[in-house]
Amino acid sequence: MKKHEIKELTKADVELRLSDAVEELYNLRFQHAMRQLDNPLRLRHVRKNIARYKTILLEYETGRRTSKKETTNQ
Repeated sequence: MKKHEIKELTKADVELRLSDAVEELYNLRFQHAMRQLDNPLRLRHVRKNIARYKTILLEYETGRRTSKKETTNQ
């Protein structure tokens, strides 16, 4: 997922994608340990996406970011 696509997500969407990415990272690490991982660079991409998701969540928590969808509903 591209950076600009991640920035457009709501807080709930980011939390959902973060939990999916953490689970994917766990599975990739397991495959890597068993020497079954086809693309080892996938580990790096998933880790970077997790960092992006956590950064966006921190911005929501500190108030530096508000969702456009949430502000229009209020």
